[in-house]
Amino acid sequence: MSTKAPIILAVDTSDLELAKSWISHTSEHVSVFKLGLEFFLNFGREGVRAVTENSDAKIFLDLKLHDIPNTVAHAAQSASILNPFFLTVHASGGSAMIEAAVQAAPQTNITAVTVLTSMSESDVRSVGFSDDALITATRLAQLAVTAGAKAIVCSPLETTTIRRAIGEEPIIITPGVRPLSMVGKDDQTRTMTPSDAIAAGANYVVIGRPITSAWEPTGVEIGKRAREIASEILNS
Repeated sequence: MSTKAPIILAVDTSDLELAKSWISHTSEHVSVFKLGLEFFLNFGREGVRAVTENSDAKIFLDLKLHDIPNTVAHAAQSASILNPFFLTVHASGGSAMIEAAVQAAPQTNITAVTVLTSMSESDVRSVGFSDDALITATRLAQLAVTAGAKAIVCSPLETTTIRRAIGEEPIIITPGVRPLSMVGKDDQTRTMTPSDAIAAGANYVVIGRPITSAWEPTGVEIGKRAREIASEILNS
């Protein structure tokens, strides 16, 4: 029986060897590894290749592309060379931009980010959205799926409503989850436990520091932490 849980591990580090170690010591329990802007700006394509060589690790390339359709199409096409399992764009870029990414990278799960989980309700209003986070995220999710996005990123608090709105086929990914054992929320404002997020309709949960903060040179503790959180999800 597989011990991998629907966890996407956020590999947020400027140390390439550390990133490789995190992936090596958690891959037994983690399904996908998220490489974001910090990683990509430091190491580029070669860095992505370095952490995936001799590995079957699936990659969530979290670049949050947001530009005119032509530019996003070229960027998505370039990124697709790395064969990421997920590639993010901002849903607020609009239908034409999302469609361009989908057409440029047909073998990749183009993943539309709705409302960032770090944003409070007042933040959502202050950037110009007229509705609250739930309504805004739901509308953006519907727009993105209609435009061809295969996956959606949203707060776990919006997952149930968005799942009803977009149906069962699209993948829902939720950052902003915190295991029961973790104290504090870091920089996430709208949070839920991983098990509750899955029960609400998410396919994957993004987890970073609750796992990576356990790192020490032998890798034993980070592996143990990944196993504990995976067990919490799989046995709930």
